[in-house]
Amino acid sequence: MRKNYTPADLSKLKTYSIGKRTHKFDVQRLAGLPPKGAAFRRWLDSLPPFLGAEAVKKLVAAIADARRADRPVVFALGAHVVKVGCSPIVCDLIERGIVTAVAMNGATAIHDVEVATFGQTSEEVADTIRDGSFGMVRETPAFFAEAIRRAGARTDGLGAALGEHLLRTRSPYRRYSILATARKAGVPATIHVAIGTDTIHMHQSVADSDLAALSAVDFRRICSVVADMGPVRAAKTARRTKIGKQTAVKGRAARLSGVWCNVGSAVILPEVFLKALAVARNLGSDLDDITTANLDMIRHYRPSENVIGRSVKKGRGLQITGHHEIMLPLLRQALVELI
Repeated sequence: MRKNYTPADLSKLKTYSIGKRTHKFDVQRLAGLPPKGAAFRRWLDSLPPFLGAEAVKKLVAAIADARRADRPVVFALGAHVVKVGCSPIVCDLIERGIVTAVAMNGATAIHDVEVATFGQTSEEVADTIRDGSFGMVRETPAFFAEAIRRAGARTDGLGAALGEHLLRTRSPYRRYSILATARKAGVPATIHVAIGTDTIHMHQSVADSDLAALSAVDFRRICSVVADMGPVRAAKTARRTKIGKQTAVKGRAARLSGVWCNVGSAVILPEVFLKALAVARNLGSDLDDITTANLDMIRHYRPSENVIGRSVKKGRGLQITGHHEIMLPLLRQALVELI
């Protein structure tokens, strides 16, 4: 049966004063206008406290708290971080004692090794895939095979083997290598290989090596790192660490935990984190108060779910969307200035 609807009488609406309404914005939260030549910290403080700017500041605070409490700060790195020239940023944060562990997929390790040994990396796939020359350079798989052969039955893992070989061979650009820097600093560097995803897997010398076995060692090592991300009481942080001295701060959370930053990995490292988290919790670690962050150019499903969503408490996962070549220098400068 058809109904005859008459227009609503808007004159009968109940209204109230705007002064009684709650608001998400007020003029006290406007962006500042630092003058020409202003210091970085003044510029950072001028950012309006919303969305991405607020997430960056929360991440910096979480990292500062973690290091003052001697909790791990892990950077899980996709290959793009190396390919856009951000390796020195990660190396610097390792040397400063701010980043205490790194995890990477196989592609990141390949680009790191090529930068360290040749000063160049990243071929034009659209060209080389057509003539069968894609991934067919000799030197890179040979380096991996030799590093793995020298590692032998050692339990240090693939990341340590490559870092050690870069230092042993005195690779000319090793100062830009995350793996070499981590090895020199005694910082865990783990590589998580998915067989068939990297160019070196096409070469017999690597296919016949202990690549998978050493990567499996690295998985168990990153499980131990994640297990160590659990909380300590704030009272225990009033002691000197590599980055200074923390004093008791009223009103701050009593439990300070570690930080996991997924930087540019869309699939492999978010999956590795999920499994490492499961292992650590299964073995008894209290990881409810860890902070996680995803830094990438776009938002992918697995980082959103595995890293900043279902793995941590609401509000503990931070999504920071932007280009690595902009966001990582900004993050590093904020850490250097504020810690």
